[in-house]
Amino acid sequence: MDKWENNEEIAIFREYLRISSVHPDIDYNACVEFLKRQAASLNLPVEVLYPVERKPVVIIKWQGSQPDSSSIILNSHMDVVPVFPDQWTHEPFSADIDAEGRIFARGTQDMKSVGTQYLGAIRRLMASGFKTKRTVYVTFVPDEEIGGRQGMAEFVKTEHYRRMNVGFSLDEGATSASDVHHLFYAERLLWGIRLKFNGTSGHGSLFLPDTAGEKLNYVVNKFTEFRTSQLDILAKDPSLNLGDVTTVNLTQISGGVQSNVVPPHFEAVFDMRLSIALDVVAFEKQIRGWCEEAGGGIEIDFYRKEPVVAATKMDASNPYWVALKAAFDELSLKVQPIVCFGATDSRFIRGQGTPVFGFSPIINTPVLLHDHDEFLYADAYLKGIEVYENIIRKLVEV
Repeated sequence: MDKWENNEEIAIFREYLRISSVHPDIDYNACVEFLKRQAASLNLPVEVLYPVERKPVVIIKWQGSQPDSSSIILNSHMDVVPVFPDQWTHEPFSADIDAEGRIFARGTQDMKSVGTQYLGAIRRLMASGFKTKRTVYVTFVPDEEIGGRQGMAEFVKTEHYRRMNVGFSLDEGATSASDVHHLFYAERLLWGIRLKFNGTSGHGSLFLPDTAGEKLNYVVNKFTEFRTSQLDILAKDPSLNLGDVTTVNLTQISGGVQSNVVPPHFEAVFDMRLSIALDVVAFEKQIRGWCEEAGGGIEIDFYRKEPVVAATKMDASNPYWVALKAAFDELSLKVQPIVCFGATDSRFIRGQGTPVFGFSPIINTPVLLHDHDEFLYADAYLKGIEVYENIIRKLVEV
């Protein structure tokens, strides 16, 4: 345990973890000041932008010798999800280390580790005398855990981002319980739909026609049947991952005024994560068809409807993939490319037409993203710095 207490990189990581940048209503100032100190320790310039008030984007710049070449972004987010302290065996923002070298804190896996690992890798490269050809931007953004709408989504719209001339980006991947790293090359689309069912109201003792409840029942059953079909696809093909199918979940139902009154309205909300193989036009048509079959009188509101974004190519046409694969091969890493089953800030950069891969060098570790007692092994953290050192070295030579 003492060896971890005296390790400079571990100390930096733990300092970052102790900043309670937890939702809701985060004050990012402590993160900004911490990152400014890290930039100063590397003798690198840092800028802080506010595309949205109180939502800082921190940009640390490692200037390349060929500034006209497109740049590389190493992205991470500063925010973390809420905690339930009574469910933790260590205080969630203490960054305690136990005898096994496990560092306990919210954000160890998702994803403060990645942000400081980038910096640790750059520190090693600089110490070795390495000079980067391409400019590297290490970006730290807000609000990814609540959708990134006031973080990366707004940042990519700015003139500052355009001037950065980004050619490629790395972002977060996922923790792996095995010795196989996950590599995200695409993400499912986030869709959310709110349906308002309108119908006949009256006394609860009657057989009223065309009620909101009947319509609700019909449409919920259709969504459930579709959901079951996707589960069946997964069950029949063990080569598939969750990101290869479409998930649909009923997340909210509201309505009704009294137990003996048939209400005129019900409302239901569905969370949907659409497979990149799904025909989204046909799927929307199918949903609208279900609403008509239910009897009509249903108001449809797609409160979230992200556009289709092309997957990042993994062939010779993408020189960044070639470089990344060379790094993996040199390090003898087992890597499985998959579609991200959730959503990260990658989708906003990929939406600009820029290739992005999501990768977190965390293997042989229990998957505890958003869970209680989230931790990362100190050894795994330091190994991750070496992995990024090799990756960055290859990427900037593209």
